[in-house]
Amino acid sequence: MKLLSTTLCLMMASTALMGQEKPAVIGPKDVTLASDRLTPEVLWSLGRLGEYAVSPDGKRIAYTVSYYDVAQNKGNAEIYLMDIDGKNQRRLTYTPQGENSLSWRANGARLAFLRGGRLWEMDVNTTKEEAVTDEATDISGYSFSPKGDKILFAIETKVDKTTQEVYPDLPKTDAMIYDQLMYRHWDTWEDGLYSHIYLADYANGRASNLKDIMPGERWDSPLKPFGGMEEVAWNADGSAIAYTCVKKVGKERTLTTNSDIYLYSLASGTTTNLTEGMMGYDKSPCFSPDGKKVAWLSMERDGFEADQNRIMVMDLASGKKANLFANWTYSADNLQWDKASKAIYFTAYVQATSQVHKLDVEKETITAITSGDYDYHSCALANGAVITDRTQLVAPADLYSISLKSGAVTQLTSINKGILDQLVMPTFEKRWINTTDGKKMLTWVVLPPKFDAKKSYPGILYCQGGPQSPVSQGFSYRWNFALMASQGYVVILPNRRGTTGMGQEWTNQISKDHGGQEMRDLFAAVDSVKKETWLDDARIGCVGPSYGGYTVYWMAGNHNKRFKAFIAHCGVFNSEMEYITTDELFFDTWEMGGPSWEVNNAVAQKSYAQSPHRFVQNWDTPMLIFEGGRDFRIPYTQGMAAFNAAQLKNIPSKFVFLPSENHWVLKPQNGILWQREFYGWLDKWLK
Repeated sequence: MKLLSTTLCLMMASTALMGQEKPAVIGPKDVTLASDRLTPEVLWSLGRLGEYAVSPDGKRIAYTVSYYDVAQNKGNAEIYLMDIDGKNQRRLTYTPQGENSLSWRANGARLAFLRGGRLWEMDVNTTKEEAVTDEATDISGYSFSPKGDKILFAIETKVDKTTQEVYPDLPKTDAMIYDQLMYRHWDTWEDGLYSHIYLADYANGRASNLKDIMPGERWDSPLKPFGGMEEVAWNADGSAIAYTCVKKVGKERTLTTNSDIYLYSLASGTTTNLTEGMMGYDKSPCFSPDGKKVAWLSMERDGFEADQNRIMVMDLASGKKANLFANWTYSADNLQWDKASKAIYFTAYVQATSQVHKLDVEKETITAITSGDYDYHSCALANGAVITDRTQLVAPADLYSISLKSGAVTQLTSINKGILDQLVMPTFEKRWINTTDGKKMLTWVVLPPKFDAKKSYPGILYCQGGPQSPVSQGFSYRWNFALMASQGYVVILPNRRGTTGMGQEWTNQISKDHGGQEMRDLFAAVDSVKKETWLDDARIGCVGPSYGGYTVYWMAGNHNKRFKAFIAHCGVFNSEMEYITTDELFFDTWEMGGPSWEVNNAVAQKSYAQSPHRFVQNWDTPMLIFEGGRDFRIPYTQGMAAFNAAQLKNIPSKFVFLPSENHWVLKPQNGILWQREFYGWLDKWLK
């Protein structure tokens, strides 16, 4: 693997803003490549599309792009502006802090955003900025009311006492004391701070009179760790705020997915639960422009985080609720009402791609707006078009416009054209593979650049995490399949049982059957593709993250010599230990059927019998293991145990520990190190 200094020749472009020299900040570079092959260093040089916002008049789009500097070991997001047709693109900000959370003010001339936890406004014509909040208020999200006279904020709020407050004579103690569950979540220990929704007045460019509408409450809105401001919304006339929350603590909280949508009245100060009695996730309220209805995303079953995400609609006058997905099997996301309040646009994974759809609320009919082997991840409406971002296995995200009349697709941005034009990218094909139980499984096969069917290539079987998540047309910056193929590997990507995007029944079939049909699906995929003369069946590796790591550990004891190398990232090695050390206990309770100590629970006992640690006696294949020190979803001791077992059995093995990373690898230098170790291991055993 070539080092950055020999792979890239980087030259900072000379630019200026409003006649002034810009400060030195991380941003786009002119990149000249030493070869036409995608490498980890090239991948980290790409600009990454972030969020975008369409102006109220539908004439302009503001969006963010992040760039990374490996030497500084960090990234920076800046704001860009363009006309709705993609013309007149220009950069608006040049700051080292980075910007996020874009929203237009009603007049379409001012853009609001967060920088360093503070709310700002900019006149996009002059780029003059003004602070809306002071530095003392650390804001994670916001939303202006429809009339523009008020703002709601999401702010971390101290509710519980610190250890030092309990023991004031021990001010330097770093002890943490807990007497109930959910004491850590994802990568953060519970510290007595909770995300609360605040209401503020807005006038003359300043926010004032902040009021916590959740005073003293020991729960979060938006939901942690991944909820954003899509979980909070103003109603149409600005008289109420709807927010998503799980109002439970301790054991009850860690065993449930039962979030509800609460409606706070500004006039009375009272809060009403709109989804009382609905037992699964209820999230992302979205009010119709005419003020008559509210839509939201809803899962039916408590504890099952991968249940069908239905679109529910409530008539606000009568309180009547309707499930508009009663005759559909896929899951929705990213809701957007049209101006007439007659249709809802949304995205959904369907047949292993994410597409934009339109739901006619009255007729309850669904129409696909986009198609093809792409992932469309979002949707916003603008003057007869849908604005969306799109990726492909071999293409990073850019913004596109889709005509609602003709369906014509127009690419608006080409963020990485200068780099991509220098690369020869892999190709991919779609296959339907027969499974052992008579089903058809969609499998993507990614082929190396300049693929020659007369040659013989090593292969990689990728095992998806989740276990309920899509294997689609995404472009990841770590598990990047174009990068894998660019190193000379054929990459096999099966939509095995449990993946999302193949219908809810397919998704359901992995729960309480870990180590079952999904493993036979994966074997079927690799056994089918290796019949091709161009895939060397003596040089195939198996890799996977999270549940894919569980899969790798399980396959290490059950693969019957199919694989010559394994790589597991943050995977489950011992299912019994995972159950009692993970953060969200609802997940393993649902997936496994219960705890291991329920000896008369046949479903649970069947699940734990498939724990990978039970098959270590069969291990005989080299294995690389990655772990993050801040991973509380699957604690890093799982990887330690697997590595120790491999070492005790004298199996060639390596353990890469990243103390500052969580379930993911997010820092540039760690990311490149991860890739170098990943491909170094595969190359050692497969080439």
